[in-house]
Amino acid sequence: MKTNTFTIPHAARIHPLVAAAAGSIIVLSLVGAGVTTGMIPSAYSQKAGEAAASRPGMRADPCAACGVIESVRSVELRGDASGIGAVTGGVTGAVLGNTMGRGRGNTAMTIIGAAGGALAGNEIEKSMKKRHAYRVTVRMEDGSMRTLSQSTPPAFAVGDKVKVVDGALVRT
Repeated sequence: MKTNTFTIPHAARIHPLVAAAAGSIIVLSLVGAGVTTGMIPSAYSQKAGEAAASRPGMRADPCAACGVIESVRSVELRGDASGIGAVTGGVTGAVLGNTMGRGRGNTAMTIIGAAGGALAGNEIEKSMKKRHAYRVTVRMEDGSMRTLSQSTPPAFAVGDKVKVVDGALVRT
C-alpha cells in the first residue's frame, strides 16, 4: 500500500527578509491609518491645532509669509557684457600690437594685443553697465531668514513688520 505524503518544496518557503518587509508594511499602514483618523496625534493633526487655538494669547497658525525686516543693504551688480567691448578691445589691441616688433615678434605681439584688448574691453563694458540692487533680509515668523532683491530702494526700515507676497514686500 502506497501512502501519499505532502511536502513543501524548498522554493515555496518565504525568505526571512520578505517576511520582515511584509511586517513593516503592515505596521506602517496601521500607523498611517491611526494618524489619518486622529487616533494617533501628530504635529499636523486637527486636534493639536484646536488645542493651541484654545489657549489665550496664542496664535493657532503663524503667518507663513510674515516677518520682520532684519537688514537692508545696497549692493553693486556688474553689468552683463554683450561682446561689443570684447570685439572693440580686441581690434584696438591687435592694431597696437601690430605696431610693435618685426617678423614673428610682430605676429606674436598682434595676437597678445588682441587677447589682452578683448579681456580689457569686456571688463570695461561690464563696469560701464553696473547697477545697484537692494537686498532686504527678513526674519520670518517661523524663524527662517529670507533675502529679497529689489532694484529700487525699499520703502521699509529695519524692524518693520512685512509680508512676502509673490516675492515682493507688503506692509502688514
